[in-house]
Amino acid sequence: MGRALLVLWNDATRAKAIDWIRRAPAETRVTFQGPKRTLPQNDRMWACLTDLSQQLLWHGQRLSTEDWKQVMLASLRQELRIVPNVNGDGFVQLGRSSSDLSKEEMADLMTIMEAFAARYGVKFKEPA
Repeated sequence: MGRALLVLWNDATRAKAIDWIRRAPAETRVTFQGPKRTLPQNDRMWACLTDLSQQLLWHGQRLSTEDWKQVMLASLRQELRIVPNVNGDGFVQLGRSSSDLSKEEMADLMTIMEAFAARYGVKFKEPA
């Protein structure tokens, strides 16, 4: 069996998942993940990241929305993995992506962002 993804929308997809599990060979890996973040959550995150990038200098630097996303994700997962870049004149942070966040993780990320913004006087606007 190669890779496959099922989203458990109804009894039919649940039955299919059960069937696949019954027929799967030994050592097959199965991963369960919560529901993926919603589009409104995603819109809100990017609106907040935009507000941070427009309203706040971070240690004297203006950060992009993508930079702010990395800063906030590091707070969410409380893990830091950095390696030197290929030129040896800087560092790269590894393993950061918001695309695989669950609804719960995205809610936690927004709570972190809102607390951070309040501490630094950043006012969030609602997404368009």
